Amino acid sequence: MISFTNDQIFIVTGASSGIGEATALLLNQLGASVVTVARREERLQMLKQKAHHPEHIYVEPKDLTEDIEGLPTYVKRLREKYGKLQGLACCAGAVEILPLRAMDRKTIQRIFDINYFAPIFMTKGFVDKRNNNGKGSSVVCIASIAAVRCPSGMVSYVGSKGALISSMKSIAREVASQGMRINCVSPSLIDTEMPGDIERLYAEGRYPFGIGRVEDVANMIVYLSAVQSQWITGQNYIIDCSSIWG
Repeated sequence: MISFTNDQIFIVTGASSGIGEATALLLNQLGASVVTVARREERLQMLKQKAHHPEHIYVEPKDLTEDIEGLPTYVKRLREKYGKLQGLACCAGAVEILPLRAMDRKTIQRIFDINYFAPIFMTKGFVDKRNNNGKGSSVVCIASIAAVRCPSGMVSYVGSKGALISSMKSIAREVASQGMRINCVSPSLIDTEMPGDIERLYAEGRYPFGIGRVEDVANMIVYLSAVQSQWITGQNYIIDCSSIWG
C-alpha cells in the first residue's frame, strides 16, 4: 500500500485545478506534505479546505512563466522554507489548437514556456542535491499522448510535450547515479477544464471506458512518486483506452 509521511514534502505545480489538484489531494490523503503552486491563490485555498490533512498543505501562488530562469532559485527558496523535498509533480500546462498558417513565434513561445521550459527549470532546481532527499526522490511531469499521435492543428502543443518527454529521459540518465527518478505521464483525453468542444466531439465513440478522470492520472503520478516504483525511471507512461481503436 502506498503511503507517505508528513516530512516527505512534494511540490505540485498547476495545483489549482484538474490533474494538479487531484495529485496534491491524493498525496496529502496518503500522508505527504504538499507545496501547492499555481497562479490563483483563491483556488489553492479552496484545495486546502478540501484536503484530508489541511495542516500539511502549503499554498504558494506563482506564475511560473514570469521568470523561468529564476525557477531553480524559487525551488531553493521553497526548500529553505519547508525543508528538503521528496518529489516534484509538474502538472501546469496549456493546450492550444491552432493550424500552422495561424501560428507565429510568440504563440509558440507562450506554449513552450508553460509546457516545456517551466518544468525543465523547476526540475533543474529540484535535482540540485541541496534541495532534495537524495535517493528515492522523484520528478513526474505531465506530457500528453498527443506527442505520440501528433494530431493535426496542434503543432506548438505537440512540439512542447514531445520535447518535454525527450528532455526528461535525458535528465533521468543524468541524475540516475544520485538515485533520483524522472518520469513522464502522457494522458489521453481527461475530463478537466482544458479540453474544448472540438476535442470532446473528436472523442465521441473512441473511449470505451468514457473520458478519463483526473484521478486516473493522479494515481499514476503518485505511484511514480512512491517507493513502490523505485525501479522505474526515464519512462513515459501513456494513460489511455482509446488506442484500442488504432
